[in-house]
Amino acid sequence: MNKNYQTLQNILNKGKTQSNKKGNIKYLINETISMSEKDLLKIFDEHKIAKSKLQKEIDLYLNGITEVERYNEVGIFWWDYWAPTLINSYPTYFKKLPALINKINTEKRPSKNYVLFIGETGVETNQLPCLSLIQFQISENELYITVYQRSADCNLGLPSDIYQIFLISQLINVPLANITFFIGNAHIYENNID
Repeated sequence: MNKNYQTLQNILNKGKTQSNKKGNIKYLINETISMSEKDLLKIFDEHKIAKSKLQKEIDLYLNGITEVERYNEVGIFWWDYWAPTLINSYPTYFKKLPALINKINTEKRPSKNYVLFIGETGVETNQLPCLSLIQFQISENELYITVYQRSADCNLGLPSDIYQIFLISQLINVPLANITFFIGNAHIYENNID
């Protein structure tokens, strides 16, 4: 069983129930998933992920594209329910990532923690990013990525988030050792439990 499926099993076996504005969820607080490249490839092999669309979405994020219509043009329709423009969401923060990746590739300092902060407190947003921080560290010429995620729909959204972080890791000229996700609220929506 891959590590994402293990998390789903933990939620189903030990999770509590909660209602929110999107519906009922089964959830756990403060879950961790730590994955080697072998673990990641197993998830990508066993779980259906819209790889091509997620690559296109990351490209749009990195270019700071906020118009939902531009996502529609490449077959991405999951932002349609928010608004015509993403305000203080992923494109706002991910457009800072290319400069950070360039800095990492130029410096490759093992003593430095390279961090992308995602989101701001108290700003207007129509889609609060679920990811809050991505940290890049180099140790013994290997890349370790740590992600703090405030909220994760572990059945639908988390595999996509994992895949996009993997895509970002491929932009860094250091072999990937590990990606670890710390998830504040790991959940499955009740209508997806079956």
